[in-house]
Amino acid sequence: MEYKMSELVAKTDVPKSTILYYIREGLLPQAKKIKSNVHRYSDEHIELIKYIQYMQKQLGRSIEQIRYSIQNRNKSFSSSFQMLEPLMNTLSGLPSYVEYFTKEQFIKKFDLDKDLVEKLLKDSILVPTSSDSFTEKEFSIVELVMNYQKVGVSYEILKSYALHANKLSKLDHLIKLQLCEARTDENFSSVWNIMFETFFNAKEYIFKRHTYKLLLNDLKNEVLESKEAEKPM
Repeated sequence: MEYKMSELVAKTDVPKSTILYYIREGLLPQAKKIKSNVHRYSDEHIELIKYIQYMQKQLGRSIEQIRYSIQNRNKSFSSSFQMLEPLMNTLSGLPSYVEYFTKEQFIKKFDLDKDLVEKLLKDSILVPTSSDSFTEKEFSIVELVMNYQKVGVSYEILKSYALHANKLSKLDHLIKLQLCEARTDENFSSVWNIMFETFFNAKEYIFKRHTYKLLLNDLKNEVLESKEAEKPM
């Protein structure tokens, strides 16, 4: 469909001045010129504006970063690093200023048991972003495992936790592939919105709510047992 500027503003809730700024900055294609001072915009403009707004407000991306991603996207974007890069950065959970170590440096710096580190890597409890990209985040996980051992909690439960996380990641990958197959120039910002919301909102919501309900049930049972114990014999 084609839209007047006033319709574009109404559909995106973005001011005319901002839309014109996006066009000047190369984030949006030029409008279709019908005649002098008469321009029309397309569904692609709407999708791109939604994408820009999402990337700015939800991920804090700069205009330069967004422009580069848009200009270098490919038709499928399933293998486009420029489009996946903000998602990858967010999933890594690492700030840009983080210090990286090789495995040997990591073990030496934090004075760790080499066999324990190797075991955690083998069981996918320790999952660095690459083979030689160990950080303080990895140390926090090793430290957690050692604390589990100190209090006598079975290592197997952590191993099972990692196994289920791996299975969940495969479902995430399947979602990503299906979204990439559904992507068009007219809906790509909506597809990206769905992908980000699935991985960072729905995933957290579903997982944490299930945990919440189990813990709540434990608390209720504990209260009932306490009341039963207080009843006179």
